[in-house]
Amino acid sequence: MILKIVKYGDPVLAKPAEQVTSFDRELHQLVEDMFETMYAAPGVGLAATQVGIGKRLFVMDCSTEKDSRRKIAVINPVIEAEEGEQVGQEGCLSVPGFYFDLRRPRSAVVRGQDVEGNALVLEVKDLEARCVSHEVDHLNGKLLLVHLSPLKRDMVERKIRKRIKRGDW
Repeated sequence: MILKIVKYGDPVLAKPAEQVTSFDRELHQLVEDMFETMYAAPGVGLAATQVGIGKRLFVMDCSTEKDSRRKIAVINPVIEAEEGEQVGQEGCLSVPGFYFDLRRPRSAVVRGQDVEGNALVLEVKDLEARCVSHEVDHLNGKLLLVHLSPLKRDMVERKIRKRIKRGDW
């Protein structure tokens, strides 16, 4: 089932998400629905907070469905290490229509659990490292706008407020 993606301004996006403690059928269904929603959007990553659920989990597939081994769900993620730096264009499904050149780590190690509750450690680089960093930011209650200069962020927020007023947000 395709879920509704919440947009900038929704309070759930500004709150740190809670740990997942139950690895049940409901969690499996949520992960399946999140993948379906992410692919339909289309996007390469989606955090639970972006569908209005304040739980620490995200899904990603930076291969855009070309490599099933890169279809990944991470529950209760923690970034343990980041190395290097990359600057590249980044957007967000919760801030549609806006793209920014942002600085992210070139590689990262993330620890968490899979949908069964088993320990999971991923070493990611390039686009996957960018995606992990972006999604973990979401789970910590931060949108990509926090990485902008105050002036640029203010400009974007004004544009969003105008779109909200017009009813096209």
